[in-house]
Amino acid sequence: MRTKTGIVTSNKMNKTLVVTVVTYKIHPKYQKRYQTSKKFYAHCEDSSKLNIGDKVTIAETRPISKLKCWKLVNN
Repeated sequence: MRTKTGIVTSNKMNKTLVVTVVTYKIHPKYQKRYQTSKKFYAHCEDSSKLNIGDKVTIAETRPISKLKCWKLVNN
């Protein structure tokens, strides 16, 4: 089971959080480190408890909807 750690970007949807995960990659030619980010939709039963900017951990799960295949593990 894969897990990722990120920051809550949005909690306005019902039972859904948007979590932005930042990773660093190295350019193949110039060997310079650069930052990439990706948004993940995670299932959370009570998304109103979490605020924007909170650090959370999400885990991969079965597809819950068209975009959601992650769930909240801990905050």
